Amino acid sequence: MNSMEEIGMDPCAANPGPVDRSVLYDQEKHVSSAVWDGQERGALRCHEHTSKLGEWRLTPKQIELVEKAGFGYLRKIPAISLDNPLISALVERWRRETNTFHFTVGEMTVTLQDVAFLLGLAIDGKPVIGITYTTCGTVCEKYVGKVPDSTYASGGMVKLSWLKEFFSQCPEDASIEEIECHTRAYLLYLVGSTIFSTTTGNKVPVMYLPLFENFDDAGRYAWGAAALAFLYRALGNASVKSQSTICGCLTLLQCWSYYHLNIGRPKLNRDPIHDHFPFVLRWKGKQSGPSTNRDVVFYRKALDSLEPCDVEWLPYKYMDSTVIPEEIRSTLFLGRSKTMLICFDKAERHVPNRVLRQYGMLQPIPEDVAQWVRKSRGVDGGVDLSGKMESELNEWADRALHIVEGDDDADENEYKGWYLRITRKVVGRPISLSSEFQRTIGGVREISYLADTFPLEGLQPEQFESISRIRSIAQECLRDQVGGPIVVSPIVATELGKRTKGKERVRRKGTGKRKRSNDPMEGHGASEDESQYCGVVVEVDQLHLHHADDEVDHLPLCTTVVDGETALLLEAPTKVDDMQLHDATDGIDASQFCDASNEVDNSNILHGISESDLQTAKTAEEVIRQSSDLPDATNDTNDSEIHNATNKPNDSQVCNATNGVNNPQTPVATDVNESQTHDATKEVSESQPSDVAVHDDLQTVKVEAEVVPQLSHENTEDLAQQGDTSVVA
Repeated sequence: MNSMEEIGMDPCAANPGPVDRSVLYDQEKHVSSAVWDGQERGALRCHEHTSKLGEWRLTPKQIELVEKAGFGYLRKIPAISLDNPLISALVERWRRETNTFHFTVGEMTVTLQDVAFLLGLAIDGKPVIGITYTTCGTVCEKYVGKVPDSTYASGGMVKLSWLKEFFSQCPEDASIEEIECHTRAYLLYLVGSTIFSTTTGNKVPVMYLPLFENFDDAGRYAWGAAALAFLYRALGNASVKSQSTICGCLTLLQCWSYYHLNIGRPKLNRDPIHDHFPFVLRWKGKQSGPSTNRDVVFYRKALDSLEPCDVEWLPYKYMDSTVIPEEIRSTLFLGRSKTMLICFDKAERHVPNRVLRQYGMLQPIPEDVAQWVRKSRGVDGGVDLSGKMESELNEWADRALHIVEGDDDADENEYKGWYLRITRKVVGRPISLSSEFQRTIGGVREISYLADTFPLEGLQPEQFESISRIRSIAQECLRDQVGGPIVVSPIVATELGKRTKGKERVRRKGTGKRKRSNDPMEGHGASEDESQYCGVVVEVDQLHLHHADDEVDHLPLCTTVVDGETALLLEAPTKVDDMQLHDATDGIDASQFCDASNEVDNSNILHGISESDLQTAKTAEEVIRQSSDLPDATNDTNDSEIHNATNKPNDSQVCNATNGVNNPQTPVATDVNESQTHDATKEVSESQPSDVAVHDDLQTVKVEAEVVPQLSHENTEDLAQQGDTSVVA
């Protein structure tokens, strides 16, 4: 047992793997790396265009030609609704380094045997390869007797809609040549919408058409091997974190999952009485069972917690073998061939030796998969790819010589130990990023507390310095965290003071407007402008205090500025309705406020009012009334002289009384009516707002208020109504 397991921590939470990257060497490019980093790409767009296949009307002669070409069973497969989230979650488990799915139980893959059973396509025969084309005109005219116009063709591809529009209904009196042209068009549509569907949307390359020139010859190609090569390449491309689409035979992939994994498997309204070939037909028809709310995350978690009991290693074992055609059954041994699968430029390795349990064998540690260059066809037309893929073609030619056999002495426990080192154990995080973040913050807070409470007596200077360093680092980490302790150093305070120096700009914005009770702009996030006033806001329930001048230890009580004039201070909040209160600083520029801050709970603030303090408040009010009659002044006002309020004065903000502000024995300083409130602002010209220099008068009547250095003063209307309130941290 390792150290993480000893402390009860899931090792996957710290390192999902691979520990040994000799096998999964492309991990950084894989989508699982992005998912682990919290970069969700959602469900992939799945390109398979089978919905219109049923609209083709084939004559008996056409059906005969289709069967000769080797597509008699593929033609019978209906459109099956794709489960995009399930397919997307499977892709997150696919590794192109091995061409296998890496599940918690070991590696699994879609094999040649699966293709034969599920689709009824040939897995033995000539490789599907030929000449590439960059234009459609010549090849279409030769093989289907018609040339698509420019709206239907693009490079060497033709739209499926063009094929359906002109060839889906063969005339009854058509000649043999016409029937063959219509049948080739159907076959191109069939492979282009199923086994060779592309991410282009609804187009198919015309390079497949020459392979349908002779229908008997077409039946000699290994279409099943080509379909699997195409699907492997599509899975590999989609597993790269930058991709958002997937193509290929997704019906094959989804039905493979239904047979092998008890995840997302639909419940049929009725179980089929008889097995039908190909076996994908088992999943046709209406299905029941929950399908909503099954997104990629749902399937990802299911695959991350996959148990051996959820896996069917031999799903076809009890199927009725008598329904399997002889031409398919006789080639099933090639399903264990370790060979190269080919579909034109796509050559992919078939690795049955890594998934022997899917053949009923014990799984030893497999040999490494040789790295190979995945080639892609160039833009040049008329290129015969056979000359560029000699080694791959030779490997396919020797496919019967490389049939893997089981090892009865294989130690699967040894395999499991090896597999856990080389695989990606989980895709999704066992603990979400937000939970991990909160856990980390909790740990840092604990470290900060231990550093703060550590006994310093008897410590050596270097030990004392280490403790101080730990405390400083912890406080820095918690500086911007909600609820974290804040300690503003003298250096920081000095910098805050510097940023508040200079002239302040006061813009007149709605002086006479009344704040409605349902005004959405409350608190420190009231508006875009207000959000720029302060670095952080200290929240005391709904009372927001902002202290702009860190050099002053006592808050001046009466310092509210309303567009250039000092406003009346309001005490006795119970006698003032919100008709009398006005937004004092709607237009204050961001440069007026620079606050160090933290969220402070109500319980941490104590309010007290004394008889002498109230008397001082009365005196302060008289000074303010006198100052409201001063003529307009243009003196520059320092920010330490102006403290503004922007909060909506509701009851919780005005009456912040935890120690008896609303006590009946508390004397009321004055009654203010609405007319008194407006008198202070009537003399201000709207076009020429000005600052009032009241510093000399105000400094003589400072309120004795002890304030924690980092608290700031924002709502002076509230403070005025509370009289002289001492705030003690």
